[in-house]
Amino acid sequence: MQNIIIEKPYQFLPPYRGTFWSSLIKRFNLHAIWLKRCQGVESYELRHVDRLRASLEAGHGILLAPNHCRYADPLALGWLAKEVRCHVYAMASWHLFHQGRFFAWAIRSMGAFSVYREGVDRQAIQTAIEILTSAERPLILFPEGALTRTNDHLHALLDGVAFIARTAAKRRAVASPPGKVVIHPVALKYLFRGNLDEAADGVLTDIEKRLSWRPQRHLSTPDRIAKVGYALLALKEMEYFDRTFADPLAQRLERLIDRLLGPWEEEWFGKVQSGRVVPRVKALRMKILPDMVAGRIDEAERQRRWHQLEDIYLAQQISCYPPDYLASRPTVDRLLETIERYEEDLMGKPRVHGHLHVVIDVGEAIEVPTTRERGRKPDPLMATLEERLQGMLDALAGESKEV
Repeated sequence: MQNIIIEKPYQFLPPYRGTFWSSLIKRFNLHAIWLKRCQGVESYELRHVDRLRASLEAGHGILLAPNHCRYADPLALGWLAKEVRCHVYAMASWHLFHQGRFFAWAIRSMGAFSVYREGVDRQAIQTAIEILTSAERPLILFPEGALTRTNDHLHALLDGVAFIARTAAKRRAVASPPGKVVIHPVALKYLFRGNLDEAADGVLTDIEKRLSWRPQRHLSTPDRIAKVGYALLALKEMEYFDRTFADPLAQRLERLIDRLLGPWEEEWFGKVQSGRVVPRVKALRMKILPDMVAGRIDEAERQRRWHQLEDIYLAQQISCYPPDYLASRPTVDRLLETIERYEEDLMGKPRVHGHLHVVIDVGEAIEVPTTRERGRKPDPLMATLEERLQGMLDALAGESKEV
C-alpha cells in the first residue's frame, strides 16, 4: 500500500499567498523540468485558453475542475496558468505534504493548501470558498478526489465540489458589486509518442519473473498485458476466496471489491454499502482512522485496523481497472496506463518512460447557481460537470493511436 494514510493528528496547511516563488517557477520553467525528469512529460498543447481568459477578464470566481489520471496533472496545469498570466491555488491531499520537506515546500509555494481526505476538513472547505468568493485566483479542485490512471474514463465525482462552488456563488451574489462563480472543466489527455513494445517489455518481464514465469515475449504486447492482468486477479481471488472464477471480468472485479469492503462495512455501518467505490472507501476511512490517530487503541487493534485499511486501499485500486477499458478500445495510451498501474500496485512506483505529450483543453464555463432543488439527485451541477468533462475526454480519446 502506498503511503497515503498519515497516522498522526491532522494540521491544516494554508496556501502561500505570495507570488514570488510561483513566478520564479514559471519564469524558469522549473515545473517543466520536473515534469520531464520525474513524469516523462516532454511537451504540451493548450486548447481553448480564450475561455479561461474571458472568465478572468469578467472577474468571476473561477474553479478549474480537471480529470486526475497522472501525478503530473497539477504541475501540467502550470503551463495553462503561465499562458493566461495568472497564479492559482489548489487543494491537495494532506499526505502529499509528507513526501519530503522540499516537496512540501514546493507545492505550498505554488499555491497548494491541504485537505484531509479521511474526514470533514472545514478549514480546507472554508479556504476554498473564500478563494472563489474573493476571485483572487482560480482554484484547482480535482473532482474525482483520487488519482485514477485511466485517462479516458472519468470516475465518480465528489459532491463536495458543488457545495464549495455553490456556497461561494451565494456569497458573491450578495456582494457589492455582485459577481459570479463559474466552473471550467479541464480535460487532460496524455499521448505516448514512444515505442510501446519497448516500454512494456521491461515492466512485463519483471512482473512475469515475480510470477515465476519465463518472459512471455511470444505474445503480442496487448495479449501479454491481458495475460498478466488475469494472473494477478486470479492470485487475489485465491487469497480472498480460496479459488478462482471464470465469470466475465466485470463480475469478478465487483465480487472482489465487495469481498474487500463488505466485511468492514458490516462492522462499521451494520450493512454492506452500495454505490461507487471511492465514496465507500472514504466513508470507511472516516470511521477507522480517528481512534488510530488519537492513540486511543492498543497495538493489536491498531494492526487490525491497518489490515482493514490495506483491504480498502486494494478495493480502490481495483476500481481503477474498468473491465472494458482495454477491450473496448486497445490504444497505445490505455495499454501504457495499464502496465504503469500494474507496476505501481506491485512495486509501489512506476518507472518513467518519457515521450509523453499532454493536451490541456479548457471547457466552456459552467455558471454556478446559488440554489439547488432540495432532494434532487444527482446534484444537477455535478451531473453537468461530469457530462461535459467526460464528453471532452471522449473527444480527446480519438487522438490516441490504436494498436
